[in-house]
Amino acid sequence: MVDTSQVPLRHHHRWTVKLSETWDVLGPFPIHAREQQFLSPSFPLQLPDVIDYNKTWPSSYADGGKVSWTKFQSDANGDLKVSFPNIRWSALRATEGWAALQYHSVLRTSVTVSPPPGISTEEPPRLHVRLAQGSFFCVIPTVPGHLKSRSLVPTWYSGNIYDLEQALPQIIDLPALPSLTDSTTYDLFVSGDYEIRLFGDPRAYSASDTPVLSINVAVEVENPVEKVVWDPSQDVTCDFVDGFVFGDAFGFGLRSVDGWWTVKSVTLASDQDGSILLHLLSETRIAPTQTRIVPLRIIQSKQFLAKELRINVTAVSDTFTPTLISLSFPIHHHSKWTSSSFKPIKASYFFAESMPTPFVVLPPRQPNDGEPRPPILALHGAGVKILEQSFWADSLPRQQHSWVIMPTGRTSWGLDWHGPSAQDAWASVDALIAILHSNKSWHSWSLTKGTPVVLFGHSNGGQGAWHMASKYPDRVLAVVSAAGYIKSQLYVPLTMSRSQHFIDPSLRAILDTALTGDDNDLFMSNLVDTPILAIHGGRDDNVPTWHSREIFGVLKTWNPNANVTSV
Repeated sequence: MVDTSQVPLRHHHRWTVKLSETWDVLGPFPIHAREQQFLSPSFPLQLPDVIDYNKTWPSSYADGGKVSWTKFQSDANGDLKVSFPNIRWSALRATEGWAALQYHSVLRTSVTVSPPPGISTEEPPRLHVRLAQGSFFCVIPTVPGHLKSRSLVPTWYSGNIYDLEQALPQIIDLPALPSLTDSTTYDLFVSGDYEIRLFGDPRAYSASDTPVLSINVAVEVENPVEKVVWDPSQDVTCDFVDGFVFGDAFGFGLRSVDGWWTVKSVTLASDQDGSILLHLLSETRIAPTQTRIVPLRIIQSKQFLAKELRINVTAVSDTFTPTLISLSFPIHHHSKWTSSSFKPIKASYFFAESMPTPFVVLPPRQPNDGEPRPPILALHGAGVKILEQSFWADSLPRQQHSWVIMPTGRTSWGLDWHGPSAQDAWASVDALIAILHSNKSWHSWSLTKGTPVVLFGHSNGGQGAWHMASKYPDRVLAVVSAAGYIKSQLYVPLTMSRSQHFIDPSLRAILDTALTGDDNDLFMSNLVDTPILAIHGGRDDNVPTWHSREIFGVLKTWNPNANVTSV
């Protein structure tokens, strides 16, 4: 299928790239939540075989049990919406619930790369590809239909399916050399997977049961002017309170366009005062096309009141001339909080001793009036960008004597508050303790080392509260879970699994065992002596209400006298 509708994405001073607005889409095929991680992204196709666009493919979602290719159009910004209104979604949902709305599809369009006039020899350009809310993509040469197969094995790259705010573009080499005299066209394939947790219940955004897959694709040509560049989207900073840094960790993003680079030194700009010292934690090695956050420790001797922090970075290469990069960080200053005036404060620390990591805190109204009160550790829901959006901090009431600590969980989705996200949450508590002890004027607001917490979470954070409290009951005084689900396997049931029809039972047992850590309900016995409040709206259309009630029932089964309340 060849189309003529092309939209220029960016004119590069040497090469240009165009992304077609016309898409061929095959689907939908049933899969369970997150199953795209286990299946071939091009399922049911066998790339790199040439595609017959007139062929039909088995799918239990469709009348007659078969689906075929259909066409869709993206807009000039690369936004594409895919839906299949001919599928009887309401009938499927009536028996299978949300599980029936999960689906997989294969999307194909073309990318055309054109050389500048008069070029004779040059290294082929790299492409920057941003795929938002799509699972995977690959770029392969377009093959005339009379050929039986391609000789190239496609390379699949991860997309930014959860639209994470700091996700980097994929920088890819073209799979075959482009022409130096004419335009060269490549096929772009995308694994498009509808996830309820990502896109939501279609009834929430339309009057229909038809799920709509919304993705965005942007393609640019690599700019080869600089060999190593600053990427400010990866910078990590913290706020200053009364001129003093609220944390000790800064970081800046550096990307190698070409070659291996090593960050050797970082110094303050000559016009900055001597109240701040910067310590490069270690020389940072950056591979070709890699982006890394370079960690800096801030050491402060007196107030720093400047509006920006300017530094010079020296990077050396194995093959290119050393370079000096000048960077500038805007500084956000706060006056010290009072009983009536405050703002959320962005703090920072080194996760795993080397990764600059931010978190947010709300100071209490009053200083300690004896032993420090335990803090509230508040876990945000899925997709909440606490560093950019204020509503999470605005939703939490300020306490009289307790700090409210809001970790990022490493991403806006919090990795479900398992693994690194849970460790980030606990480390944020320890970091605040260290920060308050670092400045004499904050000592009356300090926390006790190793203090337990009141653990609060909303939605995905509510599930995180179940997970973290049941795994670390010795660190938790009480739990408040608002609209929390039990575990991901029950949030959207796995009943429409594709792999279950083919997987060896022994392999399935391994997979099921690997997911045991997610089974929060199996660990509820650890909380039978912990005060618990489970809050859930009776008409919640995002997290089913029965989840909180079921946790209540499990706890009461373990201990009929358990101090647990469900409202």
